Amino acid sequence: MKLGTPIAIGNTAKIYLYKNNIYKVFNDYLSETESLIECEKQKYAYSRGLSVPKIIDVTKIDGKQAIIMEYIKGRSIGDILSENMEQAEYYMNISVAIQQEIHKIEAHSIENMTEKLSRQIESANSLNNKHKSALIKSLNRMTFKSRLCHGDYHLFNLIMSDNNVAIIDWVDSSAGDIRADVYRTYLLYSHFSHELAEMYLQIYCEKSGLVKDEVLQWAPIIAAARLAEIVPSENPERLLKIVNQYCPL
Repeated sequence: MKLGTPIAIGNTAKIYLYKNNIYKVFNDYLSETESLIECEKQKYAYSRGLSVPKIIDVTKIDGKQAIIMEYIKGRSIGDILSENMEQAEYYMNISVAIQQEIHKIEAHSIENMTEKLSRQIESANSLNNKHKSALIKSLNRMTFKSRLCHGDYHLFNLIMSDNNVAIIDWVDSSAGDIRADVYRTYLLYSHFSHELAEMYLQIYCEKSGLVKDEVLQWAPIIAAARLAEIVPSENPERLLKIVNQYCPL
């Protein structure tokens, strides 16, 4: 099947626009259940009334796992903001309002955040066993209401189309603590811009009533779990510094 040239290339898949649908074709090395797991998470978010692309089919294309989904015509807020940085606060307010709508949803029937993070920490080769043990103990002591968390929430996963904003890329979503999800977003922004990260956290805390220190208590756990992702653009030393800062041995 000839899908043409990808419109985007991620760490785990290539994205194609073909016959007015999006085709997400996964890399060969991933688990055979990868597409099904992501599909179920996205379907769950869609079923809860969020603005999420509708899943059309889960299939294989030339032997590779693929998800076919609705195409949302528009641009990511990240792309829009990169051309209008003076409007950063305006777009950040929009993104926080949408994330809060996600966080209102009680979630139990998708992947458990504690189990997901524990698995990632255990598989992070950059961490020594003492750090792994301390972080997992800290993780297991966390208490929270189980809410829907996107897991990779940032401006480039928000597609603005006319007066609507669609939320894409649900592969990392889980049922867990919204404070962890907020710190994850803060961590992603801080890699590129300290100012943008601080703006985001301030706006979220002001709108939600969360205290900044409540969010930051998740810092070593989320940074440690990100080490397992082996993202080329990420700096492992930065993540290890965060782990050591909040979880010294």
